[in-house]
Amino acid sequence: MGDAYGRHCPRTGISSNGASINEIHRGLRSGKLTCHSLVRQYLDRINAYDQQGPALTAILYVNPKVLEQADAMDKQLKPATRLKPLQCIPVLLKDNFDTADMPTTGGSLALKGMQPAKDAFTVARLRQNGALILGKTNMHELAIAGLTASSLGGQTKNPYELARTPGGSSGGTGAALAANFATIGTGSDTVNSIRSPASANSLVGIRPTRGLISRAGVIPVSFTQDAAGPLARTVADAAVLLDVMAGYDPDDPVTALGIGRIPATYTASLNRNGLKGARIGVLRTLFGGGPDHQEVNRVMANALEVLKKQGAILVDIEDAAFDTGKLNSDLDVQKYEYKFALNNYLKDQPNPPVHSLAELIATGNYHKPSLEKFLTSAEAQQNGLDESDYKDRRVKIDDLRVRLANAMAKNNLVALAYPHQKRLPVMIGEMNQAERNGILASLTGFPAITVPAGFSTPTESAPFGVPVGIEFLGQPFSEPQLLQIAYSFEQATHARKPPQSTPPLDGR
Repeated sequence: MGDAYGRHCPRTGISSNGASINEIHRGLRSGKLTCHSLVRQYLDRINAYDQQGPALTAILYVNPKVLEQADAMDKQLKPATRLKPLQCIPVLLKDNFDTADMPTTGGSLALKGMQPAKDAFTVARLRQNGALILGKTNMHELAIAGLTASSLGGQTKNPYELARTPGGSSGGTGAALAANFATIGTGSDTVNSIRSPASANSLVGIRPTRGLISRAGVIPVSFTQDAAGPLARTVADAAVLLDVMAGYDPDDPVTALGIGRIPATYTASLNRNGLKGARIGVLRTLFGGGPDHQEVNRVMANALEVLKKQGAILVDIEDAAFDTGKLNSDLDVQKYEYKFALNNYLKDQPNPPVHSLAELIATGNYHKPSLEKFLTSAEAQQNGLDESDYKDRRVKIDDLRVRLANAMAKNNLVALAYPHQKRLPVMIGEMNQAERNGILASLTGFPAITVPAGFSTPTESAPFGVPVGIEFLGQPFSEPQLLQIAYSFEQATHARKPPQSTPPLDGR
């Protein structure tokens, strides 16, 4: 078999964009692929490109038993064996997902070596469905900012332009999947953090409806805004991963809202003609108008033309209430909830290196340039949940949810469309991943999916250009409709290209 990244392989159908779940399963059924050989190829790519070559610095830990686990899986596979949805599929986890067999540190030196007693709910679901956990990825430390820099893992690079960030905070997973270090991965999203790396790395990222996927066992930031979800190279793979991750978990009671709202399979929504007749609102409020926005706006203009050609009906929407700059400043509740959420999480750990946010700050072992202001502000909250400003923000969030639902209902829309970022991801060294639009979904709890829309103008340092993602936002539990739209758009554009910085390995 060729490189798992590599050129088209006629025997297994694996394409140059990286092997999909279906392609891997086809190879396993035919006997031309083994779990061991697949895992070995991913490990070879990590060895070649994560600390060497372009040195993406995307991986924090590799599962030391993954080849042994792959061998055990190979022994179970028989020609007539019915494959589980993720049988033998190598998965990378953001390092805030609890794993009983590897440390979970949030990328923080202050939490180095922290070993949870059990898997997060979603990790347990992955394993039950046949996945191989390949390792843990770097992230913006504690999932608090969008640059993917951490005191434990350093700075992750964007494989499309090595001088840029890969977005964040799930940028380690984003860069790793773009470079084809695994088949699929997980992210978490408090404001932008699944969809920002999807946009920056030409990937598909889903922030699910609040209540669809459990957050239990994921290092928290905000119980109002946190979500966990899939990252993948294709909409089809993201749909399979969503099938596995979604479900009721009593340890995260908000998932009770999803009971009866989950289809038999999200893959049933993969309809090439899914845009025909779909009324989509173009949320013009979330587009920029300055020189820094022109590259993104050009890609988005082309994307909107594709939507129309595929039969979508586009309706321009302007509403200052949805301005993401104002939402970030006026409604975000992270600093009020963080101390309470993190301290409770640490209480549940068997032997944590620190037992509270105050102790973590006291160590000084964290990425101070990007975190110090937020952490000290959160710690200064005597009881953030009792603050009048916090309560006021929660009331305004409820109002925003109603206003957003009403705007969609009034215009008979199935989704809203806008760029996830108004401008390209920032260069490494900047301290703010500016002008991202993710907060509308994170405050309201509405689902959103980001998919590749195209690339900026190529340059010497970015031979293909820098990826730009289009985001579709829908009503609660409308993931089937969003997947249908995203899949139809993906099949019409085939916008994704693998980065030149991590080519097929020699001789493959």
